[in-house]
Amino acid sequence: MANLEDPKNIQYSLSDKFRQFSKIISTTTGNPFVFIIALLIILLWLILGPYYNYSDTWQLIINTGTSVITFLMVFVIQNSQNRDSRTMQIKLDELLKEFPTDDSNNFIEIEKLNEEELNILSQRFEQVKKWQKTNLN
Repeated sequence: MANLEDPKNIQYSLSDKFRQFSKIISTTTGNPFVFIIALLIILLWLILGPYYNYSDTWQLIINTGTSVITFLMVFVIQNSQNRDSRTMQIKLDELLKEFPTDDSNNFIEIEKLNEEELNILSQRFEQVKKWQKTNLN
């Protein structure tokens, strides 16, 4: 009988590898040098236009290439953004926990509120801002 890994371990392993891959790709593609390389590729494509008589194939090459790269980068960027948001929220929760005030603990895990609750909270803060502007200035 084959020795199968626990599915949770496989998922964690795959998730961890994708996280590492996303971090490498987002760091690399965020580099100005990579932007220059991409710009040079587009310039090369433009220069080759007359040589290929601006054919459909010539146009298809850049369209397909950019579509595939864009499609894949959406997942990489979303993964990085989700991770950054989550770590920032954890850090903020830790700060709120370490420096308690009467109201600060109400904001721990605020990201779990639904849209309606967030809207109500936002409206309350707008009212507080208006009150502060009129009464404290």
